[in-house]
Amino acid sequence: MTNKAPDGSGGKVKSGAKLGVFTLMIMNIVAVVSLRGLPAEAEYGMSSAFYYLFAALVFLIPVSLVAAELAAMFPYQQGGMFRWIGEAFGSKAGFLGIWLQWVESTIWFPTVLTFGAVSLAFIGLDHIADSHLAANRYYTLAVVLAIYWLATLISMKGLGWVGKVSKIGGIVGTIIPVIILVICGVAYLVSGGHSEMDFHGDFIPDFSNFDNVVLAASIFLFYAGMEMSGVHVRQINNPAVNYPKAVFGGALVTVLIFVLGTYALGIIIPTKDINLVQSLLVGFDNYFKAFHMNWFTPVIAIALAFGVLAGVLTWVAGPSKGILAVGQAGFLPPFFQKTNKAGVQKNILLLQGLAVTLLSLLFVVMPTVQSFYQILSQLTVLLYLIAYLLMFMSVIKLRFSMKKADRPFRIGRRGNGLLFIVAGVGFLGSLLAFVLSFLPPDQIAMGSKAVWYGVLFGGVILFTVLPFIILAMRKPSWVNPSSNFVPFHWQTDPKSQALLKQAREEFEAEQKTDP
Repeated sequence: MTNKAPDGSGGKVKSGAKLGVFTLMIMNIVAVVSLRGLPAEAEYGMSSAFYYLFAALVFLIPVSLVAAELAAMFPYQQGGMFRWIGEAFGSKAGFLGIWLQWVESTIWFPTVLTFGAVSLAFIGLDHIADSHLAANRYYTLAVVLAIYWLATLISMKGLGWVGKVSKIGGIVGTIIPVIILVICGVAYLVSGGHSEMDFHGDFIPDFSNFDNVVLAASIFLFYAGMEMSGVHVRQINNPAVNYPKAVFGGALVTVLIFVLGTYALGIIIPTKDINLVQSLLVGFDNYFKAFHMNWFTPVIAIALAFGVLAGVLTWVAGPSKGILAVGQAGFLPPFFQKTNKAGVQKNILLLQGLAVTLLSLLFVVMPTVQSFYQILSQLTVLLYLIAYLLMFMSVIKLRFSMKKADRPFRIGRRGNGLLFIVAGVGFLGSLLAFVLSFLPPDQIAMGSKAVWYGVLFGGVILFTVLPFIILAMRKPSWVNPSSNFVPFHWQTDPKSQALLKQAREEFEAEQKTDP
């Protein structure tokens, strides 16, 4: 999975200092880029670049632009994706969208922590033993649970310092390692090293072999999370011009990082030896051996592990804040609205931890660590893509249901043609990835296909039905009296309209007083 922004709740917006194009571009890159998925695409050799570019065009850029328009339309209303989808299709659909975002991030924890556990295993100097340890499912299970629950306990104390740790972790554990990896690849080739990647291979994949595109479907999740930056659109000077610059600039750098990083990995590791979980560390180790720098492998392992752990610390409590805001508006029982003295949503975090623990027990069922890694990654993709499908439909619906709404950032200055193209391409791309994500990749020993299909189909059905079961049991007493949740525009009762007017006036007053 990819690195994401910590809070999609979308509370009241204060404009404050304006963001420059470069600043927002860097924010987008750090939020999206993660190195743990590089081995999955390295299997495709030269054609991996095609998949990255294809996913950027049909997913990354549409998500970014659509999120920008939606975020600009609702600058003072809480809820993030709940707000966007709910304004278009009602509160039930909106609740499904934000629920899937939260569940997706919960399922993501075991996969990203698996990568963290592997990184920690390579801190030792005996790399053969390290590799065996990293492949041990019981070691991985123990590390995943230990780190996750430690992160949960730390999050219970508040999030004041977590943001700084995540920023440092993003630079130290992602940006710097990929730069080192690419430099190593170039230096290795220049010094006469043998490339395991066939640079004369086809750039366009062989689509007659359907198995070639199944594993690549997970690349869409590499780019997931870019919609979070859309909440900053009001803090940009001339957003109609500068936001697209930041999006396309960030997308270009992101694609370059993925393509060059994947190629650098493919140069040093034969395709037949690629392991989805271990190959990034093995690739670094092979380069350092070639340059007689074996001592540097533990340093990179620590840096990568730190990047993973910093991201997890941010995300343990982050997405659940959106669920808390929606829950306090009456969509979840009071039990899930409880906060501790630090204002942290303790019961939601405990439920999230229980889910992570149960999912992690799949280590015992799946034949290998990487098969577990892949099946949870695919389930994460499926759930997140449902939310994205709803988001793409919402932006089109709102063009008609809210024609006169203010849009500081608008896809297409006149008419709706460009919007239909952008949102339509994003929708079809997401739908394609959704369908392909159900198919087991032949490149990985998945064991029983019954387990594969059972987890994926069962997981999708379970997690999409659960929010509707919760809503069916919804009671008026669930509404928190202290909640300041802004009503939807389609709620026409006098109380809702009064609250909506008050929120708008408060936002406008803040805009006038902000420098």
